[in-house]
Amino acid sequence: MDVDHPMVRQLLDVLRIPSVSTGEPDREACQQAASWYVDKVRSAGGTCDLVDLGGNPLVIGELRANRDDAPDVLVYGHYDVQSVGDLDLWDHDPFDPKIEDGRIWARGASDDKGNSWPTIYVACELAERGELGVNVRIFVEGEEEAGSKAAMRWIESDERGADAAIVFDSGSVDARTPAITIGTRGIVEAIVECRTATRDVHSGVYGGSVFNAIHVLARTLEAVLPGPDGLLRDELRKGLIAVSEAERKSWELFPPGDRVIEASGATPLTAESGAKYFERNGFEPSIDITMFTSGEQRTIVPALARCNLSMRLGPGQDPVAMKAEVERLLNEEAPDAAELSFRWSKGVEAASFDPESPPLRLAREAFAEACGAEPILYRLGGSIPILGPWMRRGIQTIVSGFASGRDNIHAPNESYDLRSLESGAKASEALYRRLAELPRQAGNVATS
Repeated sequence: MDVDHPMVRQLLDVLRIPSVSTGEPDREACQQAASWYVDKVRSAGGTCDLVDLGGNPLVIGELRANRDDAPDVLVYGHYDVQSVGDLDLWDHDPFDPKIEDGRIWARGASDDKGNSWPTIYVACELAERGELGVNVRIFVEGEEEAGSKAAMRWIESDERGADAAIVFDSGSVDARTPAITIGTRGIVEAIVECRTATRDVHSGVYGGSVFNAIHVLARTLEAVLPGPDGLLRDELRKGLIAVSEAERKSWELFPPGDRVIEASGATPLTAESGAKYFERNGFEPSIDITMFTSGEQRTIVPALARCNLSMRLGPGQDPVAMKAEVERLLNEEAPDAAELSFRWSKGVEAASFDPESPPLRLAREAFAEACGAEPILYRLGGSIPILGPWMRRGIQTIVSGFASGRDNIHAPNESYDLRSLESGAKASEALYRRLAELPRQAGNVATS
């Protein structure tokens, strides 16, 4: 794609806005970024406003179709970005975007400003030309990196719904080979605290005679941690749906799992980790301890230890039930003298969408037409909070995008391939034209 293309120039403009929502958030910059999107939609003849539901503002708007009976399509993106971390690790100023080696280098270049921008830019262009065959409902949030609380409130209160939704916040095999994410894992997290005494005591006087909170919590966690093969115990795999043979077949089109793990720089858990990669990280639940803290660097027996426990949920699993199961197993394992407490996140359910549903079938045709290759269907190991409510309402969602492992999202030197931007634009236009074939569904309102 030409670096002077209006879509590229406009993306560079919004990348200059340091709309950070994590670490040291910049509320003023988030407001500025949200207003930038409002201006773009209004300039294309659409309606658009900032909606304040607490936290950073939502961008809610609409670009109307060129006919009265057009279907409604929700288009989602997020303008917030991760904090930049250590600036010394960046080759460029993260908020002074540069184009080098065919890539745009900036924080948010991929996640998610660059990845989602084509879906909005193309909708604006089609609307201005009178060629938009669907009503595009614009929904851009500013807290995806920090929990999506305002976005979830808006989704749960939105009575209108849609006939389909588009979320470009995922990846592809490469800049030319598209992929459609037909499912994501859910997640629940808890700060687990273990108290074994009212205060720390001297290790020389009491060590070996009293409970050490670090020792107790570490041993107690064994009740829920995965086995040597990486799988969780049966109680923590309740509710899982089976992997379809069609999905299993589609994994053969991806790079081998061994190569995926090797590229990450991580160490495989077992010799089978690569062969089992797509099943383990798309379907299976997993538990990781992401933080463990206690004590001080001096001679004490700690009275309190805490950790952050993160559990990814497989499709079909109930977040509430899994929270209860984790608590039960840990409480049964802990000694009577230990007092455990749990501070849980709200939780995100796993989401699944039907690749044979009309919206996803049309999307597959659109991607094949735009990219010259059939899209690969796969499940994302991560979690996208907004998908669960849409799944429950029957809004089939096309989760895709053209991010890649080279983009360094959430890390220094984030970037996005100009070819990915071009592919995103072609795919978006083909999507809108194909989705215009959907019949408009009456009474598309909330069920919960």
